[in-house]
Amino acid sequence: MSVVIDVFSLLDCELEEEKAQHRTKFNQLLTACKSFISESLYKERLDQDTLEGLGLINSRTTFQQKYVKTKTRLYYKQQKYNLLREESEGYAKLLTELSQEITEKVTPNTLLMTIQSLIGCFNLDPNRVLDIILEVFECRSHLEDLFVSLIKLYMRDQKTVCSTVCHMLGFKFQFYQDGGDVKTPDSLYKIAALLLEQQLINLETLYPHLSPKDSAMFDEQKQVMNEAKQYARKFSIVSLTDKSDKIEELDIKIDQIENNQKLGLCHALLQVGEWTTAKLIMDRLPRHSAPARTDIAKALCALIHVIIDPLYKAKNDMSAQVLRSKLDSKLTNNAKLSLVSTYEEFAERAVKMMTYVGPNMALDPVLLMKLIRLSRVYMEKRDKTIPLTQDTIFQGILTMLDEVILPSLSLLENNCGISEEIWSVLKQMPYQYRYRLYGHWKNETYSLFPQLIRARTDCLEKAKYIMKRLTKENVKQLGRYFGKLSHSNPGILFEYVLSQIQKYDNFILPVVDSLKYLTSISYDALAYCLIEALANPDKEKMKVDEMNISKWLQSLASFCGSVFRKYSIELSGIVQYLANQLKADKSHDLLILREIVLKMAGVEISEEITDDQLNAMAGGDLLRQEGGYFAQVRNTKKSSVRLKDALLENSLAMPLCVLMSQQRDCIVYKEGGNAHLKLVGKLYDQCLDTLVQFGTFLSTQLSASEFVCKLPSIDVLTIKYHMAPDAAFFLSRQMYASSIMSKFDELRKIDKSNKENTSKQKTIRFIEAWETVLLPVVEAVKPIHPPSVWKDLTPQFYVTFWTLSIYDLFVPNDAYNKQIEQIKKQLVAIEDNWEMAANKKKKEKERCVALMDKLRDEEKKQEEHVNRVMARLKDEKDTWFTHEGVSKNDTITQVFQLCVFPRCCFTATDAVYCAKFIQILHDLKTPNFSTLICYDRMFCDVTHTLTSFTENEAHRYGRFLCFALGTLMRWHGDKAIYEKECAQHPGFVTQFRKDNVAGSQLDYENYRHICHKWHFRTTKAMVSCLESGNYVSIRNALILLIKILPHYPKMINYGNALERRVDRICQEEKDKRQDIYALAIGCAGQLKIMKKNWILETEFHIRDKVQKKPAASNGPGVSKAPASSENTVTAATANSKKTDIGLKDDKTNVKNDKKVERVSVTTSEIKLSKSESKNKVEVKKEAGDASSQAAAKEKSSSKSDESSVKDKPKKEKNDKEKSSSRDKTKKDGEKKEKSSKDKDDKEKDKIYKEDKDRGSKDDKEKSKSHKSHKDNKRDKEKKDPGSRASSVTSNGSQGSHAKRQSAEPDDKDIKRRKVEVSSSPMKSQAASEDDREHKVEKKRERREERTKDEESLNESKRRRNEDDKHAGKGSSSKQNGHNDEIGRKASPKGQSQSTSRSDTSLSTDKKKKDSKRSRSSSRERKVDKRSSKKKSL
Repeated sequence: MSVVIDVFSLLDCELEEEKAQHRTKFNQLLTACKSFISESLYKERLDQDTLEGLGLINSRTTFQQKYVKTKTRLYYKQQKYNLLREESEGYAKLLTELSQEITEKVTPNTLLMTIQSLIGCFNLDPNRVLDIILEVFECRSHLEDLFVSLIKLYMRDQKTVCSTVCHMLGFKFQFYQDGGDVKTPDSLYKIAALLLEQQLINLETLYPHLSPKDSAMFDEQKQVMNEAKQYARKFSIVSLTDKSDKIEELDIKIDQIENNQKLGLCHALLQVGEWTTAKLIMDRLPRHSAPARTDIAKALCALIHVIIDPLYKAKNDMSAQVLRSKLDSKLTNNAKLSLVSTYEEFAERAVKMMTYVGPNMALDPVLLMKLIRLSRVYMEKRDKTIPLTQDTIFQGILTMLDEVILPSLSLLENNCGISEEIWSVLKQMPYQYRYRLYGHWKNETYSLFPQLIRARTDCLEKAKYIMKRLTKENVKQLGRYFGKLSHSNPGILFEYVLSQIQKYDNFILPVVDSLKYLTSISYDALAYCLIEALANPDKEKMKVDEMNISKWLQSLASFCGSVFRKYSIELSGIVQYLANQLKADKSHDLLILREIVLKMAGVEISEEITDDQLNAMAGGDLLRQEGGYFAQVRNTKKSSVRLKDALLENSLAMPLCVLMSQQRDCIVYKEGGNAHLKLVGKLYDQCLDTLVQFGTFLSTQLSASEFVCKLPSIDVLTIKYHMAPDAAFFLSRQMYASSIMSKFDELRKIDKSNKENTSKQKTIRFIEAWETVLLPVVEAVKPIHPPSVWKDLTPQFYVTFWTLSIYDLFVPNDAYNKQIEQIKKQLVAIEDNWEMAANKKKKEKERCVALMDKLRDEEKKQEEHVNRVMARLKDEKDTWFTHEGVSKNDTITQVFQLCVFPRCCFTATDAVYCAKFIQILHDLKTPNFSTLICYDRMFCDVTHTLTSFTENEAHRYGRFLCFALGTLMRWHGDKAIYEKECAQHPGFVTQFRKDNVAGSQLDYENYRHICHKWHFRTTKAMVSCLESGNYVSIRNALILLIKILPHYPKMINYGNALERRVDRICQEEKDKRQDIYALAIGCAGQLKIMKKNWILETEFHIRDKVQKKPAASNGPGVSKAPASSENTVTAATANSKKTDIGLKDDKTNVKNDKKVERVSVTTSEIKLSKSESKNKVEVKKEAGDASSQAAAKEKSSSKSDESSVKDKPKKEKNDKEKSSSRDKTKKDGEKKEKSSKDKDDKEKDKIYKEDKDRGSKDDKEKSKSHKSHKDNKRDKEKKDPGSRASSVTSNGSQGSHAKRQSAEPDDKDIKRRKVEVSSSPMKSQAASEDDREHKVEKKRERREERTKDEESLNESKRRRNEDDKHAGKGSSSKQNGHNDEIGRKASPKGQSQSTSRSDTSLSTDKKKKDSKRSRSSSRERKVDKRSSKKKSL
């Protein structure tokens, strides 16, 4: 009915008066409903006009008047008028009864009877009596049980009690709101809390009477937060204002908070243990605003003390006396409190209460300790089978740590005890949960609470103060301040410290030393802050030039290595971070892993390693530790074990190796796709070096059993994980060596039991152990490469090459002796040190003596091991290259492609290993292995390999070539050594037959010719790279040249050519590419130092003797190989290369020979064809004069470095071919002669242009001289036109060249002198740069030489004319007969030459001798002047 009448009421209000029709229908509806709706409801809900229309009331006006009077009487008229002053006796009696001493006889019922009698006797107001009861209860609040029961009895109707008492208490609270400075008494809060606890009043009814409003409290909280932020902002800028104003404002705000009646009531509720109601009030207020008041926070902590006390006593192992604590007796006796006795109840109820306290639990450190210890006990005894994500108790502990304990630690000052207690809980959690807690604590929690914002600001201010004053001298003092700050706010402190380290790397050492006073949780927070700083997405890891790694990353990497080595900080987080970065194809952070391994394990990887250190790396572990590194890193045992444990616990040892190996390809094809080649090379080198460093660390720390368990087999690594064979064998090599030695020890024990322990028996057992371990590996490597590969070399050789190390091949006795001598010097120094204490001196002596003994034992063991390895190699060598029908070139190609090249570029020690292994293959006389082809393939052309190397790979390849050149030059330098080590070795056989019958051996002189060829090829490649203009080619060429300088260049002409190019690079790159410039400067300086060791080309190899003498029958001559021969290696290969072409004019040569081809020692290269013999061998012909022809030949052989070895049959054959070609055509020869002459003129013009570019100022004089010589030549041809016709040969270029040598000796001499000037960088620099006096003197010398040449030419003409006049008949006839014989060879018709032609030839020969004598004297004078100038310089 109520709903229906409500609908009628709404319709009554909505219907308008104007619509009478609607109103009439509505009245009819109401009349019809009278039967089931009472009239009282109509009168209560409907309008007065409607009631009048229905006839329910007689008059609307009368009804309104009556309504007003009734309402006034009910609500505004006072029924009784006897106030307190009017009924003083009754109220006095009431107060006396309520204030009497309470005894056992006084009960609530007796008091109630007395009060009721007083009300009836004195006609007291019952409401006023209730008010007096509340007043007395407020004064005697300790009698809460009595008064609460009395009130319940007095107001039997619960609803009436709630409403009446709430309004009375609200009136009291409102009185204190308007009371000005009068504060609300605590007694009023208390009785309100007690009544709320007993549910006599309702919070919803009382709450509106309390002040201030909720909106005002929210505004107040925002203002407090803004003030805290302003406080932090003012400390970040320089401000001259006084900070006392802020303190006053803060005090005022605290006073306002204390006058808050809602917070006061909340405090009273917590004191009486009414948590539920207090929670309702705090939920209405801003979060954490209530516990920000000290008394509320303490009251809540006291309540938590009482609640967790049973659980704490049950789970703690301490004695009862220690556990006895002073708890609030009122709360303890409160039976309504629900105490916690299990961890489930603890996580469900207690943790929720703690979250309301928040960081304010710092006010009660005792409660903090209780909570931490309860958490520690649970973490120690929890069921490990339950996952952490499903453990509700663990989740509750995490919440407590995140929202209560760690924020409270920020407000505790210098409490290291609580820090360690917290760490006892955190250390039992995985690092992922710990780092999540640290991150939320540092990045979010500090911004939620005003007091934490101020604490962070104060911590930063103190940290700045310390960092400004931190030096190496005050590390100890300021380190203590660091420790104090880190106890409370480690995240804030370390964030600022790391930011300073990123800017100033000189802070690293002082900061690391000052961190020794930190607690365990501070060290762990430091590890998190490091990872956070490294993973900062706002910082670029590359510099602006995109070429180098940023300075901040390098500083952090160095700091990581230092701090992790010195202090016991967990490494799991940083190692996992590096693995994640590699998974994401990011390799920049490998720098961190490199520094950590270097500092913690002492494993150093550097390309700047010296030869002595490299030699020491071939020894045992002790020798490598003592002499293999730049800095002897000691005391790394504990730190290396910590690193190993961290890797094994997280199963990251082998995954990191696999990821780094795969990352090498990702750098090239993914990460460095658009980057500069310099950056890509650096990242590639860093990745490879870190892999080598990390693999070396694992090989020294992990045992063989651990390696077997962790490392997959070689085929799995290469096929499944796509790891390159060089990296796979690098990781597996130590495992194989350990397995072999373990198996060898087992077999030796059997021999000891059988008393068979001879050296020979040990070797046999070692070979057996080797085969047992490596036979499965031989089978495993077959799927790695296609089957066609194993036709060229066997898997046995492949496995042998990759499983051996430099330690297995030779013993570095010099390195052992050097280290022992250094230790002896240390002993002497210790003995002479009088300041050292006697005990310490004794200990140092014992240490040095023990170290020497260990080194000697290690050397002896290595010698025995090397002997056993060599015996095994001798036993196995016949199975390495056994396939028939395979060419030696293909075999060498596969060896280089699959073995030598990948490994020689892997590490510096592997580069030495490859060179040593090739030498051992030669020394062992390995069947089917050609040492000559191997070295020829190595040095034939290094241009393409150089352009594909990174910087570090170029260093390693340079070491490889340096050691190989050392071996070759040792053979080159001493014939006895060559005869002993090479002459009878199969590697130096020059012919190989299908029936494996060895051909002739290479003799010593031909070997020197081949060495000359290799030097020429290397020079050609160096010049090509240096003049290419490409950054990588120039850099790698300079690096390679620096590495091989001890053995190359050896000849002056090659050295000068290289020196000119290097000097030119120094000038061009001075202001462009500074790294290239620095390399070029260093290379130029070393070239000048090595220049004193350069020799002439004639001293490097003797060609004249070989040319005159026919080839030996057993030597590698130029005779044709049999039809069955496969490859032929002869000395003619070396002599067939015109080595001085391009070295006198090397700029022209490089331009003409841009296309560089790999040259292998094959039959097609070795055999000289007819055309090659004509082009390579220069023969001077003068028609009609045999003596002039011999002189021309001698002169050609002395000047040209391009002549080759020819035997007599070959010469006769060539002469016949030449004579037949002369008979064919004369005109073709003249044309070729003219074209060759034009070509020579162009070459001369290029030489003049080069001299002009180098600063020469005498070009005009040279051109005049050149023109005068041509005029002389034309005059001579006019006088004797027959001489030109008789000198024509079948080969136009060769004939013209021979004619120019015979008819133009002065012109040839001018060309030679010009080439010498252009090929000498010292002369060109002196003439073009700073030595003006020397240039003037040189010009004067040249003019004198030209004058003398002209005089000698005129003298020779004069003598020739005299000889023509006074020539005798007898001599002419004799000469004529001889000329007839030569004429038959030279002239096409075989006609004899006339006597005048004979006389002309004699005069020409005499003229040549005179000019030659004058040139030799001028050269001697120039040499004397040069030597005198060098001495003066």
